[in-house]
Amino acid sequence: MSPTRHAAARALLSDPLTNKGTAFTAEERDEFGLHGLLPPHVGTLDSQIERRRKALEEKESDFQRYAFLRELQDSNEVLFHALVQSDLPRMLPLVYTPTVGEGCERFSEIWRRPRGLFLSYPNRDRISDILADPAYDRVKVIVVSDGERILGLGDQGAGGMGIPIGKLALYTACAGIHPSEVLPILLDLGTDNHARREDPLYVGWRAPRVRGQDYDDFVEAFVSAVDDRFPGVLLQWEDFAGKNAYDLLGRYRDRLLSFNDDIQGTAATAVGTLLAAIRKTGVPLTEQRVVLFGAGAAGSGVAEMLVQAMIADGLDEKEARSKIWAVDRDGLILSDIPRLPPQQVKLARDPAEIASWNAGGQNMISLQEVVANVHPTVLIGTSGQKASFSERTIRTMAEHVERPVVFPLSNPLSRAEAHPADILEWTGGKAIVGTGSPFGTPGVTQVNNVYVFPGVASRAGQRGHGNQ
Repeated sequence: MSPTRHAAARALLSDPLTNKGTAFTAEERDEFGLHGLLPPHVGTLDSQIERRRKALEEKESDFQRYAFLRELQDSNEVLFHALVQSDLPRMLPLVYTPTVGEGCERFSEIWRRPRGLFLSYPNRDRISDILADPAYDRVKVIVVSDGERILGLGDQGAGGMGIPIGKLALYTACAGIHPSEVLPILLDLGTDNHARREDPLYVGWRAPRVRGQDYDDFVEAFVSAVDDRFPGVLLQWEDFAGKNAYDLLGRYRDRLLSFNDDIQGTAATAVGTLLAAIRKTGVPLTEQRVVLFGAGAAGSGVAEMLVQAMIADGLDEKEARSKIWAVDRDGLILSDIPRLPPQQVKLARDPAEIASWNAGGQNMISLQEVVANVHPTVLIGTSGQKASFSERTIRTMAEHVERPVVFPLSNPLSRAEAHPADILEWTGGKAIVGTGSPFGTPGVTQVNNVYVFPGVASRAGQRGHGNQ
């Protein structure tokens, strides 16, 4: 074999999108000069799946399985997606939530090969040149994060890249989007997570987070470059901090096809699940009393979609908003709290409404006090605060509602507001429970955005393809 042909054969095997492992046929081995580079046995894709599945299950922890799958994705993407699609219920929790949380925390530890793009602040003048690579000619879906609010784990800096990679793997697994048509991007603007920044293995830009006008200018340069390079692309904003999440969606949603999964995807999934739940409770949506714990990007998005759903069912906007009580880090959101973010102003209650409540002499109205006074039919958690749905709170809710609906949605498992088994125990099995991550508790549904976002990209693909 000539050196040139030998190099081409090795390149074929090293490209995860063309590597088929031992599934290359004898004819293909002749055509591409693969003899000697592969063992003589010609396997099938099914046999390779079983071989990798056996190796996967021999790992001792889900994080080790996550790392194994990431390595497989980078070496043989055909086999990776075939393995994932062969058993979605088993594989999705390993590829994405809940395991991806630890994958982000330990991203630098397991990083091996380039995947996607790290657009760092020092390279802010090179964004267009980086995106110009012909390898991205087919891209029609981009998932981008700045790593500041990863799940309920907070600022993970460059480790946040695990989220775009995981999301886009699900775009392929659940919507059939070709891997060459998706591009994960991390906007590396530094990190305020000192543990990450001081980690000798950390792969990101070691600097405090860029904020203010410099941040806005960087994102503007990024969006302009994307708009020029990929007309018709779907740009999914992922795990940005609350204010930035709303600001960026509002700023760019009419400029290019934009979607914020934390705001819109969580809202669509939560409201859809609630509509299914109330069929069991028999209480119309317009008569629900909803308490939201956590009013950041996800919680505020759920509230706004609930308002729209209630309006569609016959309420006016004022009546719809009167059905929702939002509790954040400073307690019940009241209109006299200074400097409320714009998305929380719409959720704020008049202090006069709670004048008769027994606040226990405290300056803030706690979740427990809200539940005790409102008697909610629905309790939704998007706070990232572990075990914040206490036994007392859930029991208080169940005392006044025949079939309480409780959604502890925060991810990963370590940040869930309550364990679903506990909620069922505290309510005598009466509660209808949905969780953000799979707990394996019988009778509990998973309220996961994967039921929404792959379909968004599938529809978006009908509007245009990459830079064509």
